[in-house]
Amino acid sequence: MALCDPIELYRELRMAEKNDQMRRSDWETIQDVFSYFANSGWAANQALAFYIGMSFFPTAVQKFRKFVLDKCSADLGLYLVSLGPCDDAVRFLFPIFAEYCLEEFTDEMKSFEAMISKADLTKPHTWFPFARAMKRRIVYHCGPTNSGKTYEALQRFKEAKKGIYCGPLRLLAMEVFDKMNSHGVYCSLLTGQEKKRVPFANHVACTIEMVSVDEMYDVAVIDEIQMMADATRGFAWTRALLGVKADEIHLCGDPSVLDIVRKICAETGDELEVHHCERFKKLEVEAKTLLGDLKNVKSGDCVVAFSRREIFEVKLAIEKNTNHRCCVIYGALPPETRRQQANLFNDQDNEFDVLVASDAVGMGLNLNIRRVVFYNLSKYNGDKVVPVPATQVKQIAGRAGRRGSRFPVGLTTTLQLDDLAYLIECLKQPFDEVKKVGLFPFFEQVESFAAQLPDLNFPKILAKFAESCRLDGMYFFCKHDHIKKVANMLEKVKGLSLQDRFNFCFAPTNIRDPKSMYHLLRFASDYGQKVPASIAMGMPKGSARNDTELLDLETKHQVLSMYLWLSHQFDYESFPHGKKAEAMATDIADLLGQSLTKANWKPETRQSAGKPKPRKNEDGYDRPKSLITSYKEEKAGEKQGAGN
Repeated sequence: MALCDPIELYRELRMAEKNDQMRRSDWETIQDVFSYFANSGWAANQALAFYIGMSFFPTAVQKFRKFVLDKCSADLGLYLVSLGPCDDAVRFLFPIFAEYCLEEFTDEMKSFEAMISKADLTKPHTWFPFARAMKRRIVYHCGPTNSGKTYEALQRFKEAKKGIYCGPLRLLAMEVFDKMNSHGVYCSLLTGQEKKRVPFANHVACTIEMVSVDEMYDVAVIDEIQMMADATRGFAWTRALLGVKADEIHLCGDPSVLDIVRKICAETGDELEVHHCERFKKLEVEAKTLLGDLKNVKSGDCVVAFSRREIFEVKLAIEKNTNHRCCVIYGALPPETRRQQANLFNDQDNEFDVLVASDAVGMGLNLNIRRVVFYNLSKYNGDKVVPVPATQVKQIAGRAGRRGSRFPVGLTTTLQLDDLAYLIECLKQPFDEVKKVGLFPFFEQVESFAAQLPDLNFPKILAKFAESCRLDGMYFFCKHDHIKKVANMLEKVKGLSLQDRFNFCFAPTNIRDPKSMYHLLRFASDYGQKVPASIAMGMPKGSARNDTELLDLETKHQVLSMYLWLSHQFDYESFPHGKKAEAMATDIADLLGQSLTKANWKPETRQSAGKPKPRKNEDGYDRPKSLITSYKEEKAGEKQGAGN
C-alpha cells in the first residue's frame, strides 16, 4: 500500500461505491489521522503550489476527508491505522489530496491563482526599472554609534550638485536642514508635516517615507539603514535602497544588515563599497552601578527608563533628593520640544545638568552625555515585560561620550546591580546578522489586488493581501496593526475611495489614544462628505500644571501634527487650515517645553491589563521587576545543559 501510485489509488477511490466495514477503534484512529493532516503546516504550505490558499485549505481537507471515508477500502484503512496521526501519514495522503483538489476545486484554484498573481511581492528590485538602468555606487558607512558615519556621508551630500538626505525622524531631517543652510548650502525640508522649499535649493532633507524615487540626484544619504529590518517601518528603507535614482548612495548604519545589503546589490547590479568606522571615544562600563540609589546621579548623566510613568518618577526622585535639575525626552514629545530639551541639557550655563529619557534618546539628537544609566533593562512590549534587545541597549549606551563633547570617554552603567550582568553581556554581543528586511505594497498593488475581490471591504482586502502575498526569502511583510485598526475604524465612513482609505491609514495617529482616533475619524468623515475639515480644538491657556494637562498637550500636538500631514496628502480645499495648525503646533510645543522644565508631579497610572504591578525599592519609587534573574537562570541552564 505504501508504494502504491497515488494517481492509481485516487482512481480506485473514485471507482469504489462505498467503504468497507471497519472496527470502531480503527475508525477513530483514521479520524485522528485526518485531524493531524488538517493541522499540518507542511501540507498547507505544499498546497499553495497548486493554488489551494490557506483560508480554503481547511474546507478542502474536510471535503477530502469525507470523500476518503466514504470510499475507504479495508486495506487502505488498515494502512492508515498502522501509520497513525504522524508526518508519514501526511506525506502518504498528500499526493492523493492533490489529485482530489485538481479535479474538485478548479474554480477555486483559478480564482486564487488570479488573486495571488496580484499579490506577488517577489523580485522587488524590478519595481524600479529606472534605478535598475543606472550603475549606482553604494557606499556603506558601517560602525557603532558615535563613529562619524553620518558625518562622512553628509560631507559628500554637502559637496554634491544635487542631493537628498533620508532620515528616520523629523528631528534628524530638521537638524540636517538647519545645518546645511547654516553652512551656505541651500537645502529644503520635506517631512509628512512640513514642506519648506528654499529658493534655489538643489538639496533636500526628508524623512525616509517621503523620499522621491522619481527625482534624479547626484548623492543620496540613507541614514540608520539597519532600520530595514524594523518590523513596522522597514519597508520605507527597503524602498529607498531599491528605488532611489542617485549616482552615489551613502548608507549609514551598524553591521547588522551589511550581508543582506550585499545580496541586494548583487541582485540590483549596483557597486558596493564598505567603509568601516570605529568609535571616536571609548565606551566603558562602570561596574559600581548607582547601588539602587538615584542620589548617586551626577552632572552629565542620562538616566534611561522605558515608560513615560517611570521617566517622571525618576525626574521627581532626582529633583527631590539632589540638587540636580532634569530635562526630559520621550517619544510622545514633538521634535521641537525634544530639541529644546536637548539644547537645555547641553548648555553648561544653566542648572539643567541631568537628562531623563526613554529609548527615543537612541537616535536623532546630539547630546553631551557623560554617562548613560539604565534605570532598568526590561520593558513592556504590549503583551508582557521582556528584556530590552541587545541592539537597542548598545545603541542607547553608545550615546555617551559624543565626539566634540567635553568628556574624554563614554560611560554606562545601571541603577541596580542585578541589571549589570545583562548590560555587559549586551555590549559584548556582536550585532545580530539580519536575515530579512521589510516590504509593504504600494497602493497600485493593493488596488490591482482589490479588483479581484470586489465584494470585500478595505480591512478584509488588506488581510487577504497579507495572507496571499508571495515574498522572496530576503523579505518579510511588515506589521500593519496601525493600518488595520484605522481601516476598521473608517469602514463605515462613506464617500471615501480605496485610495483615500489607503492614505488615511498612514496618518500619524496614536491608535491607543481615543481622542486622537476620534479626530482622525472626524477628519475622514468631513473629507468623505466633501466638507472642509476644521481643527475644532482650542488652544490651552498655559503650560501644564499636572500630568492630566500634560497628556492633553501631547494629544493636542499629535492631532495638529496629523492635520498637517493630511493637509499635504489631500487637496487644500479639504484641509484648508494648515497654516493655523502649524502655528498652534509651534505654540503647544513651546508650552510642552515649559511644562517639562517645571514638572514636579507624579504621572497618572494608566497600566495596561495584564501588565505586572511595579515593585518599590528602598527609596520608595516604583521600579518594575527585573528580568535579569531569569536571564542568569537561562545562562546557568545553558551551561548545565552543556555539561550533561
